[in-house]
Amino acid sequence: MTPELTTEIAAAAARLVVEEGLDYGPAKSRALKVLGLPPRTALPSNDELEDQVREYLDIFCADTQPAELQALRDVAAVWMERLAEFRPHLSGAVWRGTATRLSNIHLQLYCDDSKSAEIALLNQGIDFDVGQSRNARGDLVDQLIMDVPCRALNERVTLALTILDHDDLRGALKPDARGRTDRGDLAALRQLMTTKDD
Repeated sequence: MTPELTTEIAAAAARLVVEEGLDYGPAKSRALKVLGLPPRTALPSNDELEDQVREYLDIFCADTQPAELQALRDVAAVWMERLAEFRPHLSGAVWRGTATRLSNIHLQLYCDDSKSAEIALLNQGIDFDVGQSRNARGDLVDQLIMDVPCRALNERVTLALTILDHDDLRGALKPDARGRTDRGDLAALRQLMTTKDD
């Protein structure tokens, strides 16, 4: 496949990520349909897609995206404090700095007991739906999905809590080829929020 086609797929997927709030996997698949390409067409990497998302944000959303990202990070920080006993780590677009008001907030909880977070939320009277996600090994794990208020945006946003084993935390903070990590704890998030360049 030509580099030009890879870039075209990534650009089409980036538009879906930003304008419709899709996660990377579904956005890549939908981009193939939008472009009329066969389902087995090779897909761009997440790094290539993230580059296109950043470019799209710079061109079309530079006046709104920074404030929306800040608002979502503020909500994430509040929930990370509330869920501190479960070693929460922020991941996804809110962590990587590419989130807009349509993006979900993804927190990964590293629990000693997989049901402890559910019980804690039930004890606090918090409503949630149970879905599924995949861990780093590709195994299905529970994901608790909540609808929470974001005052700065004056709307409700989706908070997804992925339940992982405490042991999964080992190696979870290794940087990628570009020196970026895929997740960070509350201290790391606060540091990000005080630096302008991410």
